[in-house]
Amino acid sequence: MDDLVLSQVADGIATLTLNRPDKANALSAAMMDALEAAVLAAATDPQVRVLVLTGAGKVFSAGHDLKEMLEHEDTAWHEAHFLRCSRLMAAIRACPKPVIARVQGAAVAAGCQLVATCDLAYAVETAKFGVNGINLGLFCSTPSVALSRAVPAKQALELALTGKLILAPRAVEIGLINAAVPADRLDETVAEAARAIAAKLPAAIAMGKALFHRQMGVSLEAAYADASQVMACNMGDPETRQLVAGFVARG
Repeated sequence: MDDLVLSQVADGIATLTLNRPDKANALSAAMMDALEAAVLAAATDPQVRVLVLTGAGKVFSAGHDLKEMLEHEDTAWHEAHFLRCSRLMAAIRACPKPVIARVQGAAVAAGCQLVATCDLAYAVETAKFGVNGINLGLFCSTPSVALSRAVPAKQALELALTGKLILAPRAVEIGLINAAVPADRLDETVAEAARAIAAKLPAAIAMGKALFHRQMGVSLEAAYADASQVMACNMGDPETRQLVAGFVARG
C-alpha cells in the first residue's frame, strides 16, 4: 500500500504522488486509504507547511477504479466505498496545511473531485477536466459535491449532465484551477506558490484556511461573527504580534 502513494518532504513542502501510472492513477480502495493516511501524516508533521498533490505518469487521475467497483454487486459495499472517498476529501479539506494540486494530465470524475477539493490547483495547458461518469450511466454525485463548491452551479451541472471534458484554460475561466501553464513551467509555478505559503506563519495559515472554508457555508452575519473571533485569536498570537510590531516599527 505504501507504494500506491509516494511521499517526499523538502523545504517544508510535502509532495504526495499518486503512483498507479499503469492504471491512470485510478482511485482504488487501497489507494484512497494510502492517500488519506499520507495527508493525515503530513497534517501533523511539524516539518510540513504545505502539501502538493500530483500523479505519476501522463494522467493525474482517471477517477474511481471501475474494474474494482464491478467486482462488487453489494450496494452496502459501494456505499462504504464512496464514504471512504468522502473521508479522503474531508481529510484534505480539514488539513491545517494548504493542499495544492499539481495537475500534469487529465483529471476526471473522482480525479476532478480531488482537484476541486484542493485549496489551490495548477495544471498544464493540455490537461482535461470533467465529471464524465454520466457517459457510462453513472452520475458523478460525489464528485459534484466538491465541484459545485468550487465553480458556479450551472457550470458544475453542465459538466455533470453532459459528461463533456474541458481543457485547462476553460477550467481557469470557471474557477476550477488557478492557472494553466506550459508543461515546462508547471513545476516552477507550483513551487512558487508552495514556497510563498511555506514562508508564512503556520498558525495563521491554519486558522485562516479553516475559517475560509467554514464561513462559506453559513450566513453573512454568522460568517463575520466567526471571522471576527478568528482574527482576534490570530492577533493574540505572540508570533503574529511580533511580526506586526516589526512592520509598525519600520513605518
